[in-house]
Amino acid sequence: MGDVAQISEFGKILIFLITGIILVCLIFFITRLLSPNKPNAEKLTSYECGEDPVGGAWLPFNPRFYVIALIFLLFEVEMVFVIPWATVFGNHDMITFEPRWGVFSLVEMFIFLGVLILGLVYVWRKGDLEWIKNKPVKPVTDVTIPASVYDKINAEQSAYKVKAFSMETSLAETTTPTATTTAPPIRRPMFKPTFKKPDNEQ
Repeated sequence: MGDVAQISEFGKILIFLITGIILVCLIFFITRLLSPNKPNAEKLTSYECGEDPVGGAWLPFNPRFYVIALIFLLFEVEMVFVIPWATVFGNHDMITFEPRWGVFSLVEMFIFLGVLILGLVYVWRKGDLEWIKNKPVKPVTDVTIPASVYDKINAEQSAYKVKAFSMETSLAETTTPTATTTAPPIRRPMFKPTFKKPDNEQ
């Protein structure tokens, strides 16, 4: 018989994942068997940091939370690429076999971290990390219409007066017929429908 093949590195990771899934499912199953099931109004309420929930779930959400969470995720997920680098850089056998791997991985990681730092500086300078921006940004457009045209339109619109609403005048206008209003003409159908009796009926 030949030698028994050893488990590869990917096989070890697969065994680790399968073991983790089995343990999590086993813990959930044991919890379902042993835990008492006695629901009440207090247990079924939504949990908000130990406080009683107030209001509905549809609340206005500040978009600054989304921006900061997105920036955090971008820089946090990029750190996953450090793990393969640390594996290669910390492998003494590979570096002693080919010393250029150590220099290459070190330079590559400096470039990678430099790109991340440049992105962080860009976001910082843009002011996306500030919760309240001190300098309001005035919107600028490339419209060639002079401001005097807008002033003229605004002056014309200010000459109009809004009529005050009252229920009595609105009812009087709807009930009193005017001489100019005429009833719409009655339209006759373009064809006359005909119905035939079936042959089997007498």
